Amino acid sequence: MGVLPLQFTDGASVQSLGLTGDETFMISGVDALNNGSIPKEVTVTAGGKSFAAKVRIDTPGEADYYRHGGIMQYVLRQLRG
Repeated sequence: MGVLPLQFTDGASVQSLGLTGDETFMISGVDALNNGSIPKEVTVTAGGKSFAAKVRIDTPGEADYYRHGGIMQYVLRQLRG
């Protein structure tokens, strides 16, 4: 619900990137969703490390849900007309 689903690229993992879970994550390139497109990858910066991640928004409908902040907000906006 309004969460950007990301997946490590092939060969990358928490271990290979040296992530501990204490990092603050910044994601670049997701703003393309606001322009009607779905980026295939974004750049994630965490704890001084940058890496590519696959965007797992696989359909235009899922993109609409994300743009509205989740499926519940999407449905409510549709009901209000």
